[in-house]
Amino acid sequence: MSKYADVIIDISHEKVDRVFQYRIPEELLEQVRPGVQVTIPFGKGGNLRTGVVVEVTESPSYEEEKLKEIAGIDETAVPIEAQLIALAAWIKRSYGGTMNAALKTVLPVHKRAQRKEKEILVLKAASEEAQIALAEYEKKHFHAKARLLKELIEEKRIPKEFVTGKLHVAAPTIRSLAAAGMLTVEKERPDYRNPVKGTALTAGGGKKLLNAEQRAAADRMIGDFRRGEKHTYLLHGVTGSGKTEVYLTLIEEVVAAGKQVIMLIPEIALTYQTVMRFYERFHDRVSILNSKMPAGERYDQYLRAKEREIDIIIGPRSALFTPFPDLGLIILDEEHETSYKSETIPRYHARETAIARAEMSGASVVLGSATPSMESFYRAKEGAYVLLPLTKRVEERPLPACEIIDLRAELMQGNRSIFSRRLVELMEEKLSKEEQIMLFLNRRGMSGFVVCRSCGEAIKCPHCDVSLSLHRDRTMRCHYCGYQIPAAQKCPSCGSPYIGGMKAGTEKVEKLVRKQFPSAKTLRMDLDTTREKDGYEKILTAFSNREADILIGTQMIVKGHDFPNVTLVGILAADLSLNIPDFHGAERTFDLLTQAAGRAGRGELPGNVVIQTYHPGHYGIVNAAGQDYDGFYEQEIAYRRMMQYPPVWHMLNLLVSDKDEQAAADGAKRIAGIIRREFPEIRMVGPADAAIAKVNDYYKKVLYCKDKDYEALIRVKDRIEEAALSDPAFSRLLVRFDFDPADGF
Repeated sequence: MSKYADVIIDISHEKVDRVFQYRIPEELLEQVRPGVQVTIPFGKGGNLRTGVVVEVTESPSYEEEKLKEIAGIDETAVPIEAQLIALAAWIKRSYGGTMNAALKTVLPVHKRAQRKEKEILVLKAASEEAQIALAEYEKKHFHAKARLLKELIEEKRIPKEFVTGKLHVAAPTIRSLAAAGMLTVEKERPDYRNPVKGTALTAGGGKKLLNAEQRAAADRMIGDFRRGEKHTYLLHGVTGSGKTEVYLTLIEEVVAAGKQVIMLIPEIALTYQTVMRFYERFHDRVSILNSKMPAGERYDQYLRAKEREIDIIIGPRSALFTPFPDLGLIILDEEHETSYKSETIPRYHARETAIARAEMSGASVVLGSATPSMESFYRAKEGAYVLLPLTKRVEERPLPACEIIDLRAELMQGNRSIFSRRLVELMEEKLSKEEQIMLFLNRRGMSGFVVCRSCGEAIKCPHCDVSLSLHRDRTMRCHYCGYQIPAAQKCPSCGSPYIGGMKAGTEKVEKLVRKQFPSAKTLRMDLDTTREKDGYEKILTAFSNREADILIGTQMIVKGHDFPNVTLVGILAADLSLNIPDFHGAERTFDLLTQAAGRAGRGELPGNVVIQTYHPGHYGIVNAAGQDYDGFYEQEIAYRRMMQYPPVWHMLNLLVSDKDEQAAADGAKRIAGIIRREFPEIRMVGPADAAIAKVNDYYKKVLYCKDKDYEALIRVKDRIEEAALSDPAFSRLLVRFDFDPADGF
């Protein structure tokens, strides 16, 4: 059977959209695959060029007789771009979308700011020879040549821009002296922008001694690295157990061996504090990448990585595609975070993509978290990952004392404030001692569901155990099975009329705090206060310097920060994320509460945590208060197994959208028909309206497919993509895929 290769001729970053197709000769069928460099005839003259294969197909996109044949395999070393293109092909296959979308994800597209290389004129002739030539030029009144040569004799090296600007010597004169052997022109590499340079960082910090558990984890990974064994490790350490120090010890070993390291963090807000720790150890060999940086500055970091100017890059999800030529290690800190899953096409997960890139690079992967994702812990239990536990805080510091406050009881006793009496009491105590406080507002998933203020119950689907979503047409629907009822007027559990969505924001909380504690200094950290480039850094630095007593914020304040003087964390409305119309609700709640609680008592002083909730007996909240991950996991995995949810089963969500509602509905039904006919073993639900049924005038329908075999779902994706290309009925539809979704469509 004939096969064809789509080849990128020029992989410079402005041209990733253009591919050319070639026939693969029979003798090269086994060697040609995505990422391989090939030589191909190009243009009318048929000159051989080097290209990179991005996809191999069994059907030609053009008339076969017009296709040229691949000439051969390029045996030179595979450049990093070729490896990233192979990774793009893996992303396309594993997550859907177009090859172009995958390429734009992995290759740093940039606006070419024409940065010219600096040219230096260097005296080439011996001093005596130059003096003779200078005398000759002066004798013949060659003033420009004499002027330049005299300056070169004195300075030996002169920037070309100085020669043409200040000495007024034209380019032909420079070329003439070069031809005469008087000088040579050297190109000096441009000075790339360094986003770490100039910040208030101090190099030369001492190493911290590892405790027995930290040492055992580090020794296992270092030993494997020295033996050339590559694994995926899950470093499961309680909050404050010193995972970062284990990372640093391992990175030091990897860098000393001439390899590079990608350190992924879930939030831009974590960048500054992480860089401070890393800069102490590795100085200018570390840099950062994030979306707040100017495009040119971001691109400079890619170039610095490619040219080995740096060994370590720190950043969120997109830093995974840093073009390190000798990648040895990828770390995902706080690996449970949903920000590691892309919300745009292709909807890849950084964890799986990191493992794929590590396999291509011969690197290892470390996943670190106090609250590992269900997927990672399940795989560690199954033996796919190496589990490395850290069960104690550094220096044997105790975990904070957690108290669960029942908001229903507070309401019955007349307290209508968002602050429980116990929280107010502890805040007064900590402020009197000049200790710091963090107030975490759990706003995740606050829109859509309906909850009773009297008893705290959310209205759930009787078939799927997820909350029903309230729609604008005053209906409540389940987005997993399509169950639907009219919007409730009274609580079905207690009959209370006080039922509806809950609305509270960080700004409102800040006002209430200032009213209750007028002498306390507060800082608020949310999207509004962190819009500017250094917004995160300024707030976190101010709080770290004790310029404020209370820090108020949402999820971004509870992820990985280390403030030794924080002795109280107040968690407001802890259970709101239990009510999201998503099977991840309990896991999200446990993660957030455990991480939030872990911010307290990380220094010399003991910590307190107050968890305010309407569901004081829920296993996600009880286990979070006790920092008991194993207890939570056992209950949650039993639920996932019973409901056939990830990680025990795999799930594929298909989103079908069109500006015409009927066309979207018909398209979704056609796709459902294909799946039922051709993949009868696949468990499918839908089609149904998406969580938000209309966005930007596009109507959205969704189908849910489940199977134990991930490859079976890929085959479903491939078949639907094929139908979308070949069936005119699909030509106007937008079809998107989301494997093992972190959130619903």
